[in-house]
Amino acid sequence: MSTDKTFHQVLTSESPTRRLVMGILFILLGLAIILLFGVTTNPAAKTEFSLNPGGSAVLLPSIFIPTTATIYVMAILCAILGGVQLARGFKKYTSWILGVIILFFITCFLLWAAAGKSMNLAGLFVTTLGKSVPITLGAMAGIVCERAGIWNIAIEGMMLMGAMVACIVSSVLHNAWLGVLAGILSGGLIAMLHGLLSIKYKVNQIISGTVINIFATGFTSYINNKFMQTYENLNAPAIFKTFDIPLLVKIPFIGPILFRNNMYVYAMYIMLIVLTIILFKTRAGLRLRSVGEHPKAADTLGINVIRLRYIAVALSGAVAGFAGSYFTLGSVGRFDKLMTAGRGFIALAAMIFGNYMPGGAFSSGLLFGFADSLKDRLSILNVNIPSPFLLMAPYLATLIVLAGVVGRSTPPAAGGVPYDKEST
Repeated sequence: MSTDKTFHQVLTSESPTRRLVMGILFILLGLAIILLFGVTTNPAAKTEFSLNPGGSAVLLPSIFIPTTATIYVMAILCAILGGVQLARGFKKYTSWILGVIILFFITCFLLWAAAGKSMNLAGLFVTTLGKSVPITLGAMAGIVCERAGIWNIAIEGMMLMGAMVACIVSSVLHNAWLGVLAGILSGGLIAMLHGLLSIKYKVNQIISGTVINIFATGFTSYINNKFMQTYENLNAPAIFKTFDIPLLVKIPFIGPILFRNNMYVYAMYIMLIVLTIILFKTRAGLRLRSVGEHPKAADTLGINVIRLRYIAVALSGAVAGFAGSYFTLGSVGRFDKLMTAGRGFIALAAMIFGNYMPGGAFSSGLLFGFADSLKDRLSILNVNIPSPFLLMAPYLATLIVLAGVVGRSTPPAAGGVPYDKEST
């Protein structure tokens, strides 16, 4: 009984250093809100937020918020929360409080950026969801692989290859679904190369992934320059159109945001549910996680560790190829050199930030998608921020997450460690 009590105290306790650092951070963020947004805003200004995405059946009234007063209230709340954190700490809820304060900071930034103007909040959420698709799918690809104990930093290359192959096949055959299938197969094929190098030949998994990324970058750039730029019929794919989910799309505000999209968004919803169920509610998921946590014990119980790891790597590549096909068949409608623009690496950050959980990956994908879509909205509002800084937004968010501000994730215990059956 005393052991359980001690363990509970360890889980809910907070070190004095963390309590001090986080408390000071909360107060500094409140001060930054005042200095950056409060004192530079017209006290009489109001910000209008529109709640109607395009094509909504039910029109909601816009919200008018007193800009300066709201900014100061949120800044004061940050300071109060910082004081409480310094005095007694929020213990296991500190990261949640930090998330709330970051939400305050983002809200104040939006209020400041749109002061005296109108911002379509619903439209911002629509673009956020769309831009989160490749990141979330890429993060799920990483989860499948890394839960089995194989680090996969080649998601960027797999996505890039999937984007190009899907574009070419869809352009030649004039069929978007066949393009998707080709993108999935190309991602799975290049993933098997990663599996062969890292599982059979025990090459360092980081090096193996880096080699694949370099190969995919060079190969796709060559094909694009040599053929796709010359023969335009190879770069004119059929693309997926948006369609409504009956009844659900009529829900005010959230209906058009969540249920008026193309098939990639709906596939993301399905994959989130299916992957969660498989990983944590089925025997196959338990076996997959076991070879990533303790492969020797799994082998002792009769689980074929090598085969299961190959399967996980292949599935990971297939999902990454599917994510890559989104760029050409679900978004842009053509292939451009290096069009994934580091989204595969951002997906890895989302996976780590989400603690290798499908739900966490989805939430993280939305965060990065928001940072990416925000730069477009700010450019429309003519905010006095240099465009290079706006372009940095999604990558800056990645750096902040990887710096471990919100918390530390726990990777699979055997992640990145080659398994040698003969040595057991």
